Amino acid sequence: MTRIGLLSDTHSYLDDQLFRYFDNCDEIWHAGDVGDLDVLKKLQAFKPVRIVCGNVDVEDDYLPSHLRFTLEGLDIWMTHIAGAPPRYNPIVRPNLKLNPPNILVCGHSHILKVLRDPTMDNMLYVNPGAAGKTGFHIVRTAVRFTLNDQKTQDMQVIELGKR
Repeated sequence: MTRIGLLSDTHSYLDDQLFRYFDNCDEIWHAGDVGDLDVLKKLQAFKPVRIVCGNVDVEDDYLPSHLRFTLEGLDIWMTHIAGAPPRYNPIVRPNLKLNPPNILVCGHSHILKVLRDPTMDNMLYVNPGAAGKTGFHIVRTAVRFTLNDQKTQDMQVIELGKR
């Protein structure tokens, strides 16, 4: 069993509340647009972090554009700009059709969305919204959930307050 704290679009702002909300998590996933790398350093000092590059970040070894991995028997693909069902990003769509993951994690839109896509083998699509203060979103959000024996459980939306 692995507890995950998921956030995206911090844009250089890291809310201290996240440390309390993610205290029982085993890993933190950041779906891009980190902004200032001090955000990443603070998260890494707190918990193991899986992270991808957003469009405001610079891609390098620490911030890859795509991250695909297996955890708790689930195939997970994390990328910043994936679009949303049924309108996936043209770069992402062909790979989804060929080999859909069990879970697709993304950010970019600043819109919290968690749903299953029946057109992609019932893939779970998760966008945690935006945890930062930059953007058009009204409420800052993150997500917390558990991966256990090839299942996703205990999906919780965390509201961090107004932007």
